[in-house]
Amino acid sequence: MLPVERFKDFIQQNQLFKTGVPVLAAVSGGMDSVLMVHLLKAAGYPFAIAHCNFQLRGSDANADQQFCRQLAHDTGVEFHTINFDTSAYAREQKLSIQMAARELRYQWFEQLQQAHNYAAVALAHHQNDAIETILLNLTRGTGIAGLHGILPKNNQWVRPLLFLTREEIQTLISQNQLAYREDSSNASTKYARNKLRHEVIPKLKELNPNLEQTFERNLSHFRELEQLLEQQVALVKQQLWVEYGNEVHISIEGVKQLHPQKLLLSALLKDYGFNDTTIVDLIASLDKHSGRIFESATHMLILDRDKLILAPQLGNENASVSIYQDDEQAVYNGQTLKITYLNGLTDIPDNKYITVTDADTLVYPLTIRSWQEGDYFIPLGMQGRKKLSDFFVSRKVPLHQKSRIPVLVNGNGDMIWIAGYRLDDRYKLTPQTKKVAIFELL
Repeated sequence: MLPVERFKDFIQQNQLFKTGVPVLAAVSGGMDSVLMVHLLKAAGYPFAIAHCNFQLRGSDANADQQFCRQLAHDTGVEFHTINFDTSAYAREQKLSIQMAARELRYQWFEQLQQAHNYAAVALAHHQNDAIETILLNLTRGTGIAGLHGILPKNNQWVRPLLFLTREEIQTLISQNQLAYREDSSNASTKYARNKLRHEVIPKLKELNPNLEQTFERNLSHFRELEQLLEQQVALVKQQLWVEYGNEVHISIEGVKQLHPQKLLLSALLKDYGFNDTTIVDLIASLDKHSGRIFESATHMLILDRDKLILAPQLGNENASVSIYQDDEQAVYNGQTLKITYLNGLTDIPDNKYITVTDADTLVYPLTIRSWQEGDYFIPLGMQGRKKLSDFFVSRKVPLHQKSRIPVLVNGNGDMIWIAGYRLDDRYKLTPQTKKVAIFELL
């Protein structure tokens, strides 16, 4: 008999999906996913089957695909299948075959789930898979999140077989005489997971025959510890985290008071790509001079006088946009520069993002770009020229913001306007001005 009640209880206790709404079952043809199909059918849950042919094992892969097609037919459910050129994808994306196959199948499953409004995507992981995942994470280096193993539910991904061990699944398959396909690559130890499965875990079971049950208890503890950490990080965030537009300011004094400092700071910044080495380096620099920048692939942390400034990485600092005489606007780094022309003098608006210039002094095409080393201008009201870098220092513009400030440049190379800061004195309105150009940064 199949453990239908245990199956249903596990789904309900973990709120894996709403009953009555079809689920997409990811089926390889192996014993785990085959058992999941028969349990879904016996429990009365509506579902469909999805199978990927990665075209890596020749006729065996095609036979797996045909087996899953027949399984769907015999079970009376809809069948989805797709053929992937996995080797080509791996080459293009510079991935291992395993990672390429993983990316391809998860992307496709998600597309199917959204297109057909399936309640969830059911994956046939079991308790032994969770043990292997933890051991892999430990060998590669992990935080607390890597110790909770495979979760029963993670967004639309659900794992309704996590209440079973591999041995229990093998017994159920045998007792119920359920046909399945054996993937010969599962016996190979050239893959890290298989090496753990066939060589490491059997040794651990010699030390503890109840390894699965012990790990299940540990998993529960780790999940609770992770929840506790998340709650503490949320409290820390309320105390230290201040948002200013697309930046976040974090009190350095507050960071110094954190305990345990590295754990909490790492958790606070985990979504921004900073690794442990960077966090350690950052902590060691808290009492040093400001101005140092720590970078991840997507963000940077600037050590300011009394705060850390978290900001997105800069875009292409050398990008520039040309402005021609007939243009009414230009878009630069997501900002729009509106251009208007008037005959005769006009009042100068009290808005730092608007400047008014003598149109007859403009040489087209104009350029809008970020500042460059060596740039200088004559600030409005002054006679001598000033380096733009010195001007930013005098205005205490943070280092990471300098390259985000648009600079309007005349066709003859002169700076016209440091947007949001100062007009060049050479381009101010005079009693002789006949035509006015108005530039407004939106």
